[in-house]
Amino acid sequence: MGSPVRVLIVDDSAAVRKIVQWGLELDPDIEVVGSAHDAFAARDMILELSPDVITLDIDMPGMDGVDFLKRLLPTRTIPVIMLSSLTQGGSRAAFESIAAGAVDFVAKPTADIAGGLPAMLEDLREKIHMASRANMAAWQRSRAEVSAGVLRIPMRLRAGGRPTPIVAIGASTGGPDAIAAVLRRFPADMPGVVIVQHMPAEYTKRFAESLDERCAMRVKQAEHGDRIEPGTALLAPGNEHLRVRRGASGFDILLDQGERVSGHRPSVDVLFESVARAAGDGAVGVILTGMGRDGARGLLAMRKAGARTFAQDEATSVVFGMPKVAIELGGVERVASLDEIAPLTIENMG
Repeated sequence: MGSPVRVLIVDDSAAVRKIVQWGLELDPDIEVVGSAHDAFAARDMILELSPDVITLDIDMPGMDGVDFLKRLLPTRTIPVIMLSSLTQGGSRAAFESIAAGAVDFVAKPTADIAGGLPAMLEDLREKIHMASRANMAAWQRSRAEVSAGVLRIPMRLRAGGRPTPIVAIGASTGGPDAIAAVLRRFPADMPGVVIVQHMPAEYTKRFAESLDERCAMRVKQAEHGDRIEPGTALLAPGNEHLRVRRGASGFDILLDQGERVSGHRPSVDVLFESVARAAGDGAVGVILTGMGRDGARGLLAMRKAGARTFAQDEATSVVFGMPKVAIELGGVERVASLDEIAPLTIENMG
């Protein structure tokens, strides 16, 4: 057994700090080394205590969590998990915190607080362990990739080739930056792209809009019945599975709120398995950084159906969970660094 994960709790509510500390200390492999009531006290405690992971409240007086995050991470790359309510304002701030560099977020229960606390604390404990193993050097590189003026790669189809009708991408923890880094390299005439990113329903529309602002392709949150067309990337809405269906004149999108698959809705496995059935060898599957195993079974199905399948490597993954399991299961044809994923995908369009 290694040393416990050292956690600093930052929240302006004394009651929340006490509850979070109690919930974390149920796990013998987590040690709460301190708690701070605002960003200024947190700054001093970070210097004194050198925590492994920080839990950070978004809504705090003086300096909110997002502003603190923007000031902290350029100087100290400590994994941060944001705590937010799923109100409209809380959702917007939580998305901004991911854009600013938080590795993940946990929603505070806003209704049935007593009933929702155990699940929230369990989620937080799991994500703290994940964050303690996060590759923050990879996180810095992926953010630099997104921030840079990335040159979009032109399509060069092989002689006699045809554009692959579908590119399917799945990601989880660390995925927003990784997806942005890949999509920003795709040209405007890229074959249709479908994406599952583990993210609550309150955040996916804003994530799609942010990608659309930065990419040559059109990016939107998928709607039931959407056609998959060149030049458009469709992102699964939070809390809905996205499936691809072959129709008389192409491919379209089916959305549903069926049971969670591999622990998730939307599930990467659901997407990939539907692409394997609908497109067969006319597809490319890409699995990026993320915690867990979602997507591994589906990517194997795609490979067995003749699709090209690629996985992000360990060195550039913030969390090498989903790609690792997919590789071990045999679903990955080739492992590549984040900056190689887009050109590799484009090279295999024909």
